[in-house]
Amino acid sequence: MTQSDFGLFHERQRGSFIRLRTMIWLRWFAIVGQLTAITLAQRLYNLQLELGLCYLAVGVSIVGNLIAIFVFPENKRLNEAENFMMVLFDLLQLCFLIYLTGGLHNPFTILILGPVIVSATIMTLRSTIIIGATALTLVSLMVFFHLPLRTEQGFILRIADVFVFGQWIAIAIAVVFLSLYARQITEEMTSMSDAVVATQMALGRTQMLNNLGGVVAAAAHELGTPLATIKLASAELIEDLEDRPELQEDARLIREQADRCRDILRSMGRAGKEDLQIRTAPLIEVIREAAEPHLDRGKDVLIEGFAADATDILPPPTLRRPEIIHGLRNLIQNAVDFARATVWVEATWNEKSVTVRIMDDGPGYPTNLLGRIGDPFVRNRRTERDRTARPEYEGMGLGLFIAKTLLERSGAELSFANGGERANGKGKRRGAVVEVVWPNDAIIPPTRPKGEGIGENQPFDL
Repeated sequence: MTQSDFGLFHERQRGSFIRLRTMIWLRWFAIVGQLTAITLAQRLYNLQLELGLCYLAVGVSIVGNLIAIFVFPENKRLNEAENFMMVLFDLLQLCFLIYLTGGLHNPFTILILGPVIVSATIMTLRSTIIIGATALTLVSLMVFFHLPLRTEQGFILRIADVFVFGQWIAIAIAVVFLSLYARQITEEMTSMSDAVVATQMALGRTQMLNNLGGVVAAAAHELGTPLATIKLASAELIEDLEDRPELQEDARLIREQADRCRDILRSMGRAGKEDLQIRTAPLIEVIREAAEPHLDRGKDVLIEGFAADATDILPPPTLRRPEIIHGLRNLIQNAVDFARATVWVEATWNEKSVTVRIMDDGPGYPTNLLGRIGDPFVRNRRTERDRTARPEYEGMGLGLFIAKTLLERSGAELSFANGGERANGKGKRRGAVVEVVWPNDAIIPPTRPKGEGIGENQPFDL
């Protein structure tokens, strides 16, 4: 799924996350507040209001809520059009009440921001713009057209024109700023939530495949004895049925099918993949396993390893955790995608940490997005040069986000940079550089006392 596909998906689904019951409750709170304000203004402050029209406006909201309660089920989720109509209705109803009670001379005019912020949070950009433009238009009209607030003695309550102008400016700025603010924060939260779900799905798929391979390997091991028995018995039958060719042919078929079952089980999984004995492997082998799908893609992937302090020549044993392998695999895939000819994967270790550095000879990360590498759904991450050279490639930054999330979950710290002009064998390491650093206790299994076993294999959890 490409970035444009995700964008269309978000726009289509954005308004479908809100339950009708939530909007009904919000409207009940607004109705109670409106009735309270009208009652206090009329009885406590003796303001002369158009009570019939005011109660008509509130009554329309009450009727709308009652219809929604009795007609639709409680768990109904509103689509984009229904959300838009509900919020637009609330905005028009509120503006009508403010028109009846002094316009911008009414301090409750600020409540117009409520429907605008709601639209920015749950609706598409188009709907948000329409709601915001409607709010600005109505507020502007109420500067000149409104019913004045009158006291019991008939005096008109109004504020100075300069304050009316100031209130109009403040509301206009708040409509634009708060809409952008609410929308940006909601977009960030939605993108992060979707990316985390994608990360969890990737990790779950990796764990499921690993467990499935182990189940197949265990099945192959357990079925080995009965298949061997079937093969032995069928061979004896073949010898005993030389005088009965039709039955001998059936015995040969049984032996062939037993061999076929053995071959199928062998081909479906690697023997002992979930065996505790190989839950750990040398660091270089773990990196090689992560890079394996990308070794035959036309680029040279060079894997090197050495001790940083020269105190330990052999690579340390490393946990073969799915998130580590999958995260490194995504980073190597990204390097192979953008490399011209060569990708270098360097592993170093010392007494405190293990470091894996992935470099390529490609164009590197765009400098304007270098600080955002690892964020999900990064837009415009491709330069014009890259679009021309590789028009078929379209990325969202999701792969790097998944890699970053998985590796950080394993205890690693990641940093992204662009390399220099260091020549080394084939090509120059001048492209993108990713450095992954684990503390030893996060990736190296604890040392067992000498002579202690690793324990029994645990049942597979599928």
